[in-house]
Amino acid sequence: MSTKNTNSHLRVRMLCEGAMMVALAQVLSYIKLMELPNGGSLTPAMFPVILFAVRWGLTPGLMAGFTFGLLQLIFDGAYAWGWQSMLLDYLVAFMALGMAELFARPFKNRMVGVAVGTAVAGFLRFMCSFLSGVLIWGNLSDGLPAWIYSLTYNGSYMLPEGIMTTIAVVLLYKAAPQLFSANN
Repeated sequence: MSTKNTNSHLRVRMLCEGAMMVALAQVLSYIKLMELPNGGSLTPAMFPVILFAVRWGLTPGLMAGFTFGLLQLIFDGAYAWGWQSMLLDYLVAFMALGMAELFARPFKNRMVGVAVGTAVAGFLRFMCSFLSGVLIWGNLSDGLPAWIYSLTYNGSYMLPEGIMTTIAVVLLYKAAPQLFSANN
């Protein structure tokens, strides 16, 4: 098989996997272990996007995160309040998940790298929602400073989701490390 055919095959494979992982993330977003009254819920939805990002790298990961964020905005964006909320709570927040491989790459121990990349990507998603809470949703704070309200509100579901996703990624890596490489 020529190099051109091999590259074309890999690109098609990457696009198919990306579509499947985004679809899986969307389905998993409806499994709500906890749901908050003003938006936000604890779900296993981050996992497929992060797995895809770790397998295929930064640019495909960002695209998958953006696509998932767009789907979340379309199907669950009732809480979006203006373009700032659409960007911070959905598009940029879920794109941040696509950065997992960027933070995993420097580690010699791949499992540690994947765990750190997952945790940092989850933290970046939290930071987007935290900023949105301070800048956009601070009026819901019931007298608390907006940053404390946002930290508490967003941390109440994103911290457990980040921990849950990091543990799931590590367990899957231990069971099947080949899944974390696009060459397999």
